[in-house]
Amino acid sequence: MRFLQTCAALGLLASAADATLQIIPGATWTATNTGKHIQAHGGGIIKVDNTYYWVGEDKTDGSAFQNVNCYSSTNLVEWKYEGAILTRQGSGDLGPSRVIERPKVIYNKSTKQYVAWMHIDSSNYGEAKAGVATGSSVCGTYSYKGSVKPLGFESRDMGLFVDDDEKAYLLTEDRKNGLRIDLLSDDYLTVKSNTYLWKDSIEAPAMLKKNGVYFMFGSKLTGWDPNDNVYSTASKISGPWSSWKSFADSGSKTYTSQTNYILPMGDDAIYMGDRWVSSNLMRSTYVWLPLQISGTTASMKNAVNWVPNASSGSMTSGPSENSYEGESAELSGGAKTVSCSTCSGKNAAGYIGGSETGTAYFASVSSSATTRSTIRIKYRNGDKSQRFADVSVNGGAAQRVAFLPDSGNDPDSSSFHADLKSGTNTVKVSMAGSWGPDIDRLMVPSS
Repeated sequence: MRFLQTCAALGLLASAADATLQIIPGATWTATNTGKHIQAHGGGIIKVDNTYYWVGEDKTDGSAFQNVNCYSSTNLVEWKYEGAILTRQGSGDLGPSRVIERPKVIYNKSTKQYVAWMHIDSSNYGEAKAGVATGSSVCGTYSYKGSVKPLGFESRDMGLFVDDDEKAYLLTEDRKNGLRIDLLSDDYLTVKSNTYLWKDSIEAPAMLKKNGVYFMFGSKLTGWDPNDNVYSTASKISGPWSSWKSFADSGSKTYTSQTNYILPMGDDAIYMGDRWVSSNLMRSTYVWLPLQISGTTASMKNAVNWVPNASSGSMTSGPSENSYEGESAELSGGAKTVSCSTCSGKNAAGYIGGSETGTAYFASVSSSATTRSTIRIKYRNGDKSQRFADVSVNGGAAQRVAFLPDSGNDPDSSSFHADLKSGTNTVKVSMAGSWGPDIDRLMVPSS
């Protein structure tokens, strides 16, 4: 089933068995084993057997290099932190105050090594190099090999692409000359030759090949601010390539995001973008959406929620949801109703946590779902750092859920995943020793 192919598709839902684990674009995404917002910005995906690995930038403490993190998932919704493949060193390219951006990992079948390429730079972006590292396991510790200016040219935003013949290419933004496709050596460790050059100002490159057609996606140069991202197509990687055109709604600024990776999924693909917050990079989020591919055309629509099925390759509309107002929950331990002009009922459940362990208890949460499901909490957090809450469903073990600082005037979403039963469920939200979020609404799949 193709996602949002027609207006009628908006009403189509997957079966109850697979319709309840959702991707919520732009929400706080909590790693299952850390209780913190996932830090894998500017990243990419590599699939090994039936597991997806997501490698990206750690922005916990701002723009300076901290770690290149690795997370794993079998369903593209629940992500476990596996560790850092590269960490800050005392000096050199990986030293303090350095810039490491857009890491991508590919696998070399002949050398049996995982190869990571990334943008390497000084804090003032004056070096413009590409760095390479290798590892024997996808999420293990990598050995850093050094950095170069590919073929003597500047390199900033970059990506990787492996073709059907196992030839690999570095996609590299050369600010002075344009966007390049460069062929890598057989071991993927050095740049061999240039394959194509666009004399256009395009960054954030990501490539996809579908039914013999090459697609290059990228972003215009507007700094941290989003724009209408574009794509170009060709029947050969060496070109000729078509003119650039938009794939999301005109003026949407790609739904306030920037391309970082395009993941093949069934007949189509998943667009993976970053919603950057330059004033507080830690609270940047991820906008992942179904990308429809038809011949040489790519198109994408926005969605509040949607469902990927990693096993079948299908992507479907998100389920309908039952909504429960935070201020209507049973509030105890100091939790109380607070005014919230942008919340749905003009109120919210506030003072969750604190010294009295303020608690919101939703006693009658109705759902017909019988499987593991995604639950959303619409919330407010006026701090500059994450808040947290412990959430228990149907009396089960509590799980830590993160809530990023407010993005604007409207309540944001944080999603977590739990086992629901058909009929009445209970959800308890509390926090000991620190403040949790103000709860606008609890959103639970109704089917």
